[in-house]
Amino acid sequence: MLTADLSMSWVRGDRIKPRYLNTEDEEYLREAGDLAGLFARHEGGTRAALEESLQEYVGTGTDYKILRGLIKLLTDRCEFETDTPVEPAEIRRALFLKARDAHPVVAEEVRDRLLTEAAAELGCEPEVLHEGLYADLSENQKLTQFETLAPRELLDLYNVAQAQALLYRSVEMRLWIEPQGPEGYRELFGAIKAYRLIHTVRGNAREGYEIRLDGPVSIFQRSQKYGIQMAVFLPALLLCAGWRMRAEIQTKPGRVAYFDLTSSQSQLRSHYLSITGYENPVIEKLPAAWERTESVWTLEPSSEVIDLGESAFIPDFVLRHPAGEEVFLEVLGFWTPEHLRQRLGEFEHAGRKNFILAAWEELRGSRDPLTNVPPHTILFKRTLDPGAVELLAEKLIAEARP
Repeated sequence: MLTADLSMSWVRGDRIKPRYLNTEDEEYLREAGDLAGLFARHEGGTRAALEESLQEYVGTGTDYKILRGLIKLLTDRCEFETDTPVEPAEIRRALFLKARDAHPVVAEEVRDRLLTEAAAELGCEPEVLHEGLYADLSENQKLTQFETLAPRELLDLYNVAQAQALLYRSVEMRLWIEPQGPEGYRELFGAIKAYRLIHTVRGNAREGYEIRLDGPVSIFQRSQKYGIQMAVFLPALLLCAGWRMRAEIQTKPGRVAYFDLTSSQSQLRSHYLSITGYENPVIEKLPAAWERTESVWTLEPSSEVIDLGESAFIPDFVLRHPAGEEVFLEVLGFWTPEHLRQRLGEFEHAGRKNFILAAWEELRGSRDPLTNVPPHTILFKRTLDPGAVELLAEKLIAEARP
């Protein structure tokens, strides 16, 4: 993605829009191809050599900011590594200890002798020590892998990145979902949950839903981390159907403008291969941990969108008891105590009692106090304990029985 200094947008009245590139423009296509080719030619070389070639290419032309943006996106597709058989820190330790008794090391023959002695101690050739002495510095790291792409793909990626950059300053995002089949709803709700976004859902399956997503500007704590999550959600949203979006963007302190987008737009092309590109580690680990508990309850992934009247519930799992009872479990993404209280109020209003919300302290987005753990809620710090889930499920079923 782009950093804030490389983002470009325009504001007219209360509307804001990213500055997109024309992906059919021959000049931009040529520059995109040149830059991708330049990265490919430097594979195996140092970062310093790559940076020097990029600086020569960019120069001081009028497209400086655009070119730096394309370079940032290409750099994100690179892997740089310290390429030396001996750790540079070990090389420096050995050499500096030997140089301490020969200080100052001025004569070339003294330097060569120290290199030879240190190389013998570390079991390598003197040339390896000379090349690896500062190989761990950023400029000396080697470009070991570059994931290339076609010029048109790079321009598409750039346009999406400009839209993503706007969402770093989002106060909130609203989505209006057209009536569609269960799979369509599940796909879109799944994308929201996969990227851990704080959301409030209104509506029903028959008439469609309105979803409010808190933006990073509205989060007191962890706003930068949350802003990145909202930005990486956008390409997943582009893969979904039947939606309209309005994001409220802070342009200056106390001033906002609106960024509108629909699923029928054609300027932005997602580079994601699937909607759920991120896997929640808690959700991933829970089934395996559950199997080791030998519980009478079974834990199964849930594919339901449960109507709560004026809102909806999209659980991650359903717990089933041999007696036939069910308890639904949702592992929350980013959350705040206020959002948690509102969410529990929706269940109470709908008269729903067979549910558990698991809130990860690592993803708390606010410093607001949570003095007591509310009913139907599990608060955890590192891993979600299957025993705690089973215990609460048993309690809920016991309370529901006559």
